[in-house]
Order: sequence, then structure tokens, then C-alpha cells
Amino acid sequence: MNTVAAKPSPRASTACGFLNRRQFLRSAALAAGALAAPSIVPASALGADGTTAPSNRVNLASIGLGIQGTGNMRAFLGKPEVHVMAVCDVHETQRAKAKKIVDDHYRSQDCAVYRDFRELMARKDLDAVVICTPDHWHPLIVIEAARQGKHMYCEKPMGWSFRAAQAAGRAVRQSKVVFQFGTQQRSDRKFRLACELVRNGKIGQLKTILVGVPGSVSSCPIQPAEPVPKELDYDLWLGPAPMAPYSFQRCRPYVDKGGWSNWYSISDYCLGMIGNWGVHHLDIAQWGNNTELSGPVELEGTGVFPTGMLSDCAVSWQVRNRYANGVTLVHMDDATSQKHPQQVGGFGHGVTFLGTEGWVYVRRGHIESNPESLLQTSFGTSDVRLLRSEDHHGNFIDAVKGRSQAAVGIDPAIRVDTLCNLQHIAARLRRNLRWDPVKEDFVGDAEASRMLDRPMRAPWKA
Repeated sequence: MNTVAAKPSPRASTACGFLNRRQFLRSAALAAGALAAPSIVPASALGADGTTAPSNRVNLASIGLGIQGTGNMRAFLGKPEVHVMAVCDVHETQRAKAKKIVDDHYRSQDCAVYRDFRELMARKDLDAVVICTPDHWHPLIVIEAARQGKHMYCEKPMGWSFRAAQAAGRAVRQSKVVFQFGTQQRSDRKFRLACELVRNGKIGQLKTILVGVPGSVSSCPIQPAEPVPKELDYDLWLGPAPMAPYSFQRCRPYVDKGGWSNWYSISDYCLGMIGNWGVHHLDIAQWGNNTELSGPVELEGTGVFPTGMLSDCAVSWQVRNRYANGVTLVHMDDATSQKHPQQVGGFGHGVTFLGTEGWVYVRRGHIESNPESLLQTSFGTSDVRLLRSEDHHGNFIDAVKGRSQAAVGIDPAIRVDTLCNLQHIAARLRRNLRWDPVKEDFVGDAEASRMLDRPMRAPWKA
């Protein structure tokens, strides 16, 4: 099933009328040969001066232009093999800022702007998209990108609904486009080393994994309704989420003073940090446990959820997951993780792998082990070596060009996204739950199974 299609606008129709790049260059060359004497072609047009020929560049567009979206866009702008050709956001000011960044970079006025992602997706000269909208939009935009044959770099998590994420996964697999999940820790040497140490038994038999991530915001009260700014398409911002009165605090497009935008902590748009931040470290836990294509078989948890507030996602939690291989994963907010009786060194935030003969702890920019000598391990030819990527954005372009596989493709992305949903459900239900990672459903618990899905506001569907 596909997203609801929009009627093509004149702008979208014009974009769709372009020849593809190779057709254009071939036609131009034939025309030049027929109508004029041979002329000198600039070396840069052919890539002879070390630059990338236009016909070999990946034409890319960015959808969602908040802090993360703009950061991703800048990362791709810095790659010679990429041409950022369009930007899309429901906030007019965000579109204008992004267009200026792109135009300044290329010293042109060519960057196209779009309010509706469906119009952008209709362009035939577009190879790939970057999806950085609020979480509740991810599945539908992924499905549309797959339907239009666009490769995609999608920020995490996949969304706030297990069923919608499953539909997105099916669409990507059927389309065979390249999918890269935005869990960029997979392209970090320290995280890869930690997982290789664990996967190769360097800490003995893995017994327990402790995961700590930030808790959600709890300090935002319900706001009075405000007039919708003219620069914002609020109905499109809400999309599949329930109708709700507009307030700036509900959907502000940026982060104030180093804190999180409030939509991260509103369950209509996000699972909260239990999923939005949890997906990063849970992905590393799955990677190190060699369960990135599976999941736990049993889980139980508790959580604290604000009431009477605009923000209603878990501010603290502890979920205990048991895997078929005997490993226990305990997922917590940072404060709870720091106090866990098995936590070593009082680390808290990050991922701690505890084995029978040692441990390894990793977070962004830091890794420690016991014994310390583990970090100087020389791996043998028979040891497990994980996909080596030093640049998550560059790895995506390599995958699009067929030089590598994506560091985090659709299957591990869906599995870790599922794990995030399980954490949220366990924290809310506060009882023992059994999970079948093959059938991907709860065992004998209809209430828990119903929580895997959530209705979408018409006319949106997955």
C-alpha cells in the first residue's frame, strides 16, 4: 500500500519533464556534433581534473531541515560526488535558510525548494533523499521514496509505530533501493572495536549488556492554542498524527539552549528518548550480541510517564530483555543506569558489555575495557570482522554507487526500531511479556500486540 498521492502541481510536473542526466549529456553531444565544429570541453565537465563529472554525481535532496536535517545536508554538501539539488520543509523559514546554504556553497541560485515531499519525490532527475523529519513522518516518507525509486538516508528511529515501520521495510525491500539508517555509531571505530571484542569472545562469554541513554523532557505544560504562523503548513506537519491545537512549543523546528525540541517527548510524534536516543545504543547492543536480525524473547520493565503535560514520554525507565542465547540486556535512562548494581566505573550513559572474563564500555568518543590490554587486541584471520565504515554519509554514497553495502541497511534498522517499540510497551505495561522474534508478535498478550500499531489520521495510511 502507498501513501496518499498528491495531485501533481505545475512545479512538480515541470520537474518531472527533465531528461535524466545521461540522456541530456548524450543528446547535447549529438547536437553539438551535428551543428558545430568540435570545441574544447572543460576538463571539469569530464572529471579529468580530479573533480567528479556531473553525470557521475548523486543528485540528492534533503527533507526536514531542523538541526539534524541541516547538519546532514551540510555533510553531503561537502562530498564532491554529491549534488544537493533541492530542499523540503513545511516551515518556510527553514526552507529559505537551507536554500541559502546550498546556493552559497555552489555559488548559484539553483537549489529548488518544496513544501510537500511528494512533489519533490516526483522529480525524475533525483537519485536520493535524506529524511530528517519528526519521527512520526519517517515511515510514510520512506514508503514514498521507495515507490519513486529513490535511495534514502533516513534518520532514526523508523517511527512511532511497529506496524508502520514494517510497511516501510517491505517497501524498501521490494524496491531494492539503497537504505541507510541514521545510526551513525556504526561508522565509528570505537563502537566497532567494542563489538568485535565481544563477538570474538575477548571478554569471555557475554552475559549482560547495560544501556543508558538520556531521559525525555518532563517540564513542558500543555500550552494554550495559538494562531498558526503563515510560514508553517501545520496540517502537513501533523500528517498522520492526531489533530491537535497549534502551539509553538508543540512543533518548534529547532533546539533551544542545547535542549531537545519538545516534540521528541510527545508520544503523538515520537516514542521519546527511550526510542529516539535509545535506538543508537540499542543498535550497538544488538550488533555486539550478534542479534541485529533478531530480538529478545522475554522482557519486563517499568517507567515514569508525566501526566497532565504536553510532554508525556518516559522520563525514566528500566527494561530487562532476555535473549535466546542467554544474554540479558538492561535498557535504562542515564540516571537509572548509573545506579545499576552491575554497572562498572559508574559509567551510566553508553553501552557496557559484561562477560565472564572482562568487560568493555563504549560511548561516543570514549572506550574502556577490563583488562585494559583488550584495546590493543590483534585480531586473527579467523576472527569476526565487522563492516568497516569511517564516514556514515560517505558510506551511503559508496553504497548508492555500488562500491559497498550500507553500514545499517533496512533489516537491522527495522529490528532495532522494533526493539525500541518493545521497550516503550514494556515500560508502560509493567508486566512480563514474551516476544516471538520470528513471528514478530507478542505471545498470548492481545493488549501488548494492539500497542504495536496506532491509527493514522485520514487520509494518511501505510
